[in-house]
Amino acid sequence: MNRKFVFYLFGRIGQTVGALLLLPMFVALIYGESIPFVSFLGTSLGAIGLGAIITRLCKTSNNVIYAKEGFAIVALAWLGTSAFGALPFWISGEIPSYIDAFFETVSGFTTTGASILTNVEALSKSMLFWRSFTHWIGGMGVLVFVMAIASNITDRSIHIMRAEMPGHVVGKLVPRAKDTAKILYLIYIVMTVAEIILLIAVGMPVFDSILHGFGTAGTGGFGIKADSIGGYSSYCQIVIAVFMLLFGVNFNIYYLLIIGKLRTLFKSTELWAYLGIAAASVAVIANNIYSIYENAADSLRHSLFQVSSIMTTTGFSTADFDLWPGLSKGILIVLMCIGACSGSTAGGIKISRIVILFKLIAREIKRLIHPRSVSSVKFEDKPLDDQTLNSVATYIAIYLFCLVTVFLIVCREPFGFETNFSAVIATFNNIGPGFGRVGATGSFAAYSDLSKLVFSGAMLLGRLEIFPLIIALSPSTWKKTR
Repeated sequence: MNRKFVFYLFGRIGQTVGALLLLPMFVALIYGESIPFVSFLGTSLGAIGLGAIITRLCKTSNNVIYAKEGFAIVALAWLGTSAFGALPFWISGEIPSYIDAFFETVSGFTTTGASILTNVEALSKSMLFWRSFTHWIGGMGVLVFVMAIASNITDRSIHIMRAEMPGHVVGKLVPRAKDTAKILYLIYIVMTVAEIILLIAVGMPVFDSILHGFGTAGTGGFGIKADSIGGYSSYCQIVIAVFMLLFGVNFNIYYLLIIGKLRTLFKSTELWAYLGIAAASVAVIANNIYSIYENAADSLRHSLFQVSSIMTTTGFSTADFDLWPGLSKGILIVLMCIGACSGSTAGGIKISRIVILFKLIAREIKRLIHPRSVSSVKFEDKPLDDQTLNSVATYIAIYLFCLVTVFLIVCREPFGFETNFSAVIATFNNIGPGFGRVGATGSFAAYSDLSKLVFSGAMLLGRLEIFPLIIALSPSTWKKTR
């Protein structure tokens, strides 16, 4: 374990977070919010100062990292970033409890969108900005951002990308990992700006457009109104719904589109499975909720928006889907677990793993019927080796184990099965709203501090896809011998 370089990078990340905190500080200055201004300034200086001390103490010429260093850096970075990011909420007094502030910040950075706030409109403009901006930072990953701007990150930083970016396979778009990070962030920025411009064009206020652009890009879903997106025009809702689906696509697809590899794009198994599941879900739910809205256009719009929101684990809402029929709610629960594509900003198990799992099951059934047959599992027209298949099966098994464990811990809360179960699904899959008391019109405020910490851990496990936290907490990871 290259401990010095791990903590050196941790210091660099602290400095980066401190610099990013200057943005909401300027928003506070623009709107004349003195207490938030001081909160952001103090936290920013603290993060930059502590980061500078750590980088100075841990500076080393040995900047080689391997997989275990990548996992350790990611786990430390996300815990530290969340801990520091919560301070402005707490110091300003806008969220009086630090545990509540930590929950809200973890929810922001992990792009979950679950909230303890019962009156979000009471927050200052700068705090609303920071709250939504955490979605945008966490969507692509703060470490990928650091890789894109840092000058002394080695090409082995691909281990960091693989540990931080969601999905079972993360590779380089170009030979250098640093350049890959730049390409991903450039695509991310362009798409975010495009959505913000379109939202302004269809009548959404500029401030609201920027914050909803952050939330959509990171597939986070923090609303700035009590009714989330419900109070905006149908045009705004459609723009957000379309962009939620776009941000749920593997970003490698957009790179292939840019360089003109259309044939590879149209042959993507994951992309077509993603679009097919989304289309089928929209059609079934629209038909199922028609009796509520008695208007085909409204039923289709609400169905499209909610499927886009839940499948991409964004969490925005245009209606109280807790009042929808059982079939629609059941489909939404399934979509919560499936999620969107690997390499996107969305959470969940991911379409690629689901496709591979079904192909693996089909192969095993074929082997039972024809014991002597030899067949391979292919994904994106490439045969998968046993190590990849085992990793997918292992991840899903650990995913289910963690889900059950978190559920059993929060079962002590007196909110009933539907609320507690959907709260676990919503936090572990980085969705945000669930059903019952944590539905589209509710919050996590009534849960105990212990449960909020457990949910915070579940959000981090879900966003980092379990392994980085488990590996970082393992004593053997920190041994000097490799």
